[in-house]
Amino acid sequence: MRNTNNNNNNSPEDQRKKESTLTSLDSRFNQTLRNVQGLLKGRSIPGKILLTRRSGPLDESSVQERTPEYERSLSYNEAGSSDRLAKAAEEEVQSTSKPNNNTNVIKLKTSTSEIENTSKEVQKSAMGARATDSARVMKFTKALSGTTVILEKLRELAWSGIPDYMRPDVWRLLLGYAPPNSDRKEGILRRKRLEYLDCVSQYYDIPDTERSDDEINMLRQIAVDCPRTVPDVSFFQEPQVQKSLERILYTWAIRHPASGYVQGINDLATPFLVVFLSEYLEGGADNWSISDLSLENISNLEADCYWCLSKLLDGMQDHYTFAQPGIQRLVFKLKELVRRIDEPVSRHMEEQGLEFLQFAFRWFNCLLIREIPFHLVTRLWDTYLAEGDALPDFLVYIFASFLLTWSDKLQKLDFQELVMFLQHLPTQNWTHQELEMVLSRAFMWHSMFNNSPSHLAS
Repeated sequence: MRNTNNNNNNSPEDQRKKESTLTSLDSRFNQTLRNVQGLLKGRSIPGKILLTRRSGPLDESSVQERTPEYERSLSYNEAGSSDRLAKAAEEEVQSTSKPNNNTNVIKLKTSTSEIENTSKEVQKSAMGARATDSARVMKFTKALSGTTVILEKLRELAWSGIPDYMRPDVWRLLLGYAPPNSDRKEGILRRKRLEYLDCVSQYYDIPDTERSDDEINMLRQIAVDCPRTVPDVSFFQEPQVQKSLERILYTWAIRHPASGYVQGINDLATPFLVVFLSEYLEGGADNWSISDLSLENISNLEADCYWCLSKLLDGMQDHYTFAQPGIQRLVFKLKELVRRIDEPVSRHMEEQGLEFLQFAFRWFNCLLIREIPFHLVTRLWDTYLAEGDALPDFLVYIFASFLLTWSDKLQKLDFQELVMFLQHLPTQNWTHQELEMVLSRAFMWHSMFNNSPSHLAS
């Protein structure tokens, strides 16, 4: 590039070329900046906050009223994640156009500064605003009260969390177990519950002499795993609860011979047990006793758990077939995504010889149920079920966000320390805030990377 001190010696033609070059760079810069701002404005940021330039104070009512076309409606707690977006914007602009031009630098600093200032003000108003939002409850009530439930609208609402007392009905709808037409709901649920009873009597309530050796071994493995399921929650240690879990798992395994029972599926049934029991018992799970229910209610509870578990696993069948190829494929994608998002962590783990399969396989197998406090699981599953058929691919982003929560820590550990740390993650004191941050980062990374042509190289 020519030295600016020689500008006076340039010919008129050289001067025109230089001005044209600067104009082109300016144009590239402005276009890149518009593209980045378009990314920031075109997605639903936590609390439905739009990151735009503004001169006046933030109008909270307008923030809540704006509902973009459904992509994923984020939760309220990750306002701080907009700082990462601002940083990404700055890096994108700098890497795309690198003019030696003070005007462009000033524009960039002004833009990112305004974005950061917006995010800080947003953080003050957004934190905790959703959990007791009566307007949000009214939206759920309206969505569920019509003759026909619009499932896309329900998914949009459910992504950010479902009110506890509405969760059983919403989960049944999201999984396709209950029909969106309210007039058909009772008849279909009654028929499906009777069908489950028939399956139990046909496959479970029979003597071992009528089972094959493989079926006997499978039932024994289930009987061993049930007492190990969510050991920290006393409710799951009740013999009657374990018996219900055993019936559900064995019946499912017999009816799905391509996979049969795989360790980890027992964990996947537990959120359904807790959610559907909440329709019959009051208070928290620590105070529940399934013996307080009638046999009819226990049967209905098991049937609902069975059918919802079946619907969930239908969307990820190759996760639990021989060699579990679906999980292996997603672990590879997770490794590639982490490499792209946080190259220092990826490089350090590779240098230490740590394979992602050594820790992430359990995450995909049990959908993080063993990694976070159980009281947060149902909130996490609101987002899972709202994703529908897209869930397996979105799990990659959730787990990348989960792993990189400890980015700085991971880079300081050797192989043995990494293994121990990732097997005993310090999440025991997590609240909803930490979980919302994980989900928000996952949403942003999905928005940034999922449609990129070079994403997740094969």
